[in-house]
Amino acid sequence: MSQTDIIDLMMHHGVKPTPNRIMIVNAFVKEHRPLSMTEIETQLESVDKSVISRTLALFRERHMVHVLPDGGDGIRYELCHSCSDDRDDDAHIHFYCSRCGKTFCLENIPVPEVSLPDGYQAESVNYMVTGICPDCRR
Repeated sequence: MSQTDIIDLMMHHGVKPTPNRIMIVNAFVKEHRPLSMTEIETQLESVDKSVISRTLALFRERHMVHVLPDGGDGIRYELCHSCSDDRDDDAHIHFYCSRCGKTFCLENIPVPEVSLPDGYQAESVNYMVTGICPDCRR
């Protein structure tokens, strides 16, 4: 994802592209996977933790990141590449490695459709598989 793509994505979601916000998006782009707050802080030691926290809250509010439980005891943030304001067209399976603690996107595996009982309306779906990643199995 180029700097122009990042700025376009931010503008689409109504987020002003400040240098710190661009750095935070670049952290997601660099890793190609959902990140915890701690992982972002580690990558961006020059950015104050409160700035990262406020930026992630803004990104959540503007639907620029997804928040998902990581399969352990925390949450991860994932950059949303969807350009739709009313639906998530980049839904996919996630894999949490119980050994290294990383969460991976399995983008080529669609989230199975779930039939809900009458009266229920789904707004989002998180599908997390827990196990051991290929690097940890070696």
